[in-house]
Amino acid sequence: MLSTYAATLFVFSGLPGTGKSTIAQMLSIQVDGVYLRIDTIEQTLRDLCQIDVEGEGYRLSYRIAQDNLKLGRNVVADSCNPIELTRSEWINVASEIGCRVINIELVCSDSKEHRQRVEKRNVGVANLVLPTWQQVEEREYHPWTRERIVVDTAGITSEESFRLLLDQLNQTE
Repeated sequence: MLSTYAATLFVFSGLPGTGKSTIAQMLSIQVDGVYLRIDTIEQTLRDLCQIDVEGEGYRLSYRIAQDNLKLGRNVVADSCNPIELTRSEWINVASEIGCRVINIELVCSDSKEHRQRVEKRNVGVANLVLPTWQQVEEREYHPWTRERIVVDTAGITSEESFRLLLDQLNQTE
């Protein structure tokens, strides 16, 4: 079973509907980590501050993550993390503290299944408007250039996806 790392930042990435939140929550429980969901933070900023949120949710999350990493707490960051800039900034958060960072990308290689997931998702965050399938398809999402763990969630349950992730994490030790 996966050992609990001291001050590890686990950064989830992937398009909406790939299973990020479900798997990130499962990992957070497994490693006794602080769970940071960008959707929750961004929607709270919209609700409380009535602003159009762009990068503010990520920047706030970086600071919260850093505070917890300094305390030796594992942090599980749940976001689309779609561009090289945000990916680099998460790595900077970890490197400034001197802690380990593990990038995890979830994909759903079956576009029909992915579309069904997107169209049938539960919101999970008050007032959050979920993207349509067309918006997911058109979303800016840069190809990865860094090392990461990739889990393809197509055709398998969340529990099976989580076991695949744990197997890959155990290989990184």
